[in-house]
Amino acid sequence: MLKLSTKGRYGVRAMFDLAQHMGEGPTSLKSIAERQGISEHYLEQLISGLRKAGLVKSVRGAQGGYLLGKEPDKIRVGDIIRVLEGPIAPADCVSEEDPEICCKAEYCVTRTIWEKVRDSIAEVLDSITLETMLEDAKKIESERSLYMYYI
Repeated sequence: MLKLSTKGRYGVRAMFDLAQHMGEGPTSLKSIAERQGISEHYLEQLISGLRKAGLVKSVRGAQGGYLLGKEPDKIRVGDIIRVLEGPIAPADCVSEEDPEICCKAEYCVTRTIWEKVRDSIAEVLDSITLETMLEDAKKIESERSLYMYYI
């Protein structure tokens, strides 16, 4: 079964949290961890990789914390997943980076299936930005408010 680890899932949640609080200054890991229900220690590890990739900026000092490294419309979910999980690949022979070549590659019928799966997943993940997620959250919130109005 294809499944993202907590690295990818929590990383997307942490980045979305930073996007939601953009414009409020640096956000502490403790705040993100509390809001998202993620261990602060684990979050530290995730943010470190995202910072090295330029998706997050750190600000030192008493009022320090983390900010998005780019505008929300420039950060794709696929970027976050690749940083934290590695290349998108349902099978080693079709990895986005350095696919393993097996002796059956030239005539393998299933390889084309895995390529299509990889391309479909990449297309979806790369079509969603943090900005898209912010817009979706607003829609969900307004629908929720409307629903609560009628109760």
